[in-house]
Amino acid sequence: MAHLQLTVSDMARSRPFYERLLHSMNMVTLLDDPNYFYCIGGKTGLAIAPADPDLAGDGFHQRRPGLHHLCFRARSREDVDELYRTAVDLGAVIVREPQEAEWAPGYYSTLFEDPDGIRIEVNYVPGKGHLQQP
Repeated sequence: MAHLQLTVSDMARSRPFYERLLHSMNMVTLLDDPNYFYCIGGKTGLAIAPADPDLAGDGFHQRRPGLHHLCFRARSREDVDELYRTAVDLGAVIVREPQEAEWAPGYYSTLFEDPDGIRIEVNYVPGKGHLQQP
């Protein structure tokens, strides 16, 4: 994926959240102004921009058409744990503390919400996961 852009209800509230979260993943800020915040790292980027004021009050719900959640791939279980601690420090709603799951061999993840309730997962899968050759 090249990049993802999220629409947020309050840039003043969401920008510091995403700046700290993305910088903790070694992403760097490429653009930063009152109407657009964009960080890049690895081979992808993430941007936030304000919602139309007439629509901002509708709020995010993961079961509406559109985005359900986004997931960042970590390089290690320790990175998942560190991002979990960052989310806690940011006051994010924690949906799931770091734990193993059966989505793939060795799958380890945490799940939390941004200030608008957009769910963010961070996972680690050793090796090539499902792409591993038998």
